Amino acid sequence: MMTCSIWAQSATGYFDKAMKKAEAGNTKGAIADYNKAIQMSPKFVEAYQNRGVAKFKLNDLKGAQADFSKTIELDNMNADAFTGRANVNYKLQKYQETIDDCTSSLGLNPKDYIAYNLRGLAYSSIGDKKKSCEDFTKAIELGSQSAAKNRATFCK
Repeated sequence: MMTCSIWAQSATGYFDKAMKKAEAGNTKGAIADYNKAIQMSPKFVEAYQNRGVAKFKLNDLKGAQADFSKTIELDNMNADAFTGRANVNYKLQKYQETIDDCTSSLGLNPKDYIAYNLRGLAYSSIGDKKKSCEDFTKAIELGSQSAAKNRATFCK
């Protein structure tokens, strides 16, 4: 029993608890445990990343953006953090920032159909139909179903 309580007091212990809470739908509880993990280990990249996802789910866009930016600061090869921040920027109607983050993500992970679809939406929002439709097409090739709907809507 002693080992278990010591384990739960570690940054990775809190991170694991947070993951379980997030999977069970307890987003606020997960954020509290990610906070503890980050307090104990201020360079815990995955904790920032996952906390950003949790904050995004709660529509805490500024908080999510800060966490994704911190993730990128600690690990600028983290494609998912760029895509996560792009999602936030899109919701904030910062379309050029969305495009930039998606482009960075795709430079690291060229098979990220979410980034292609999101960048397509951002291009559509700034009126660049050609690039928008190219991105939707690429996302569809990589398996995105929502990109098929977007292409049907925006690329008539």
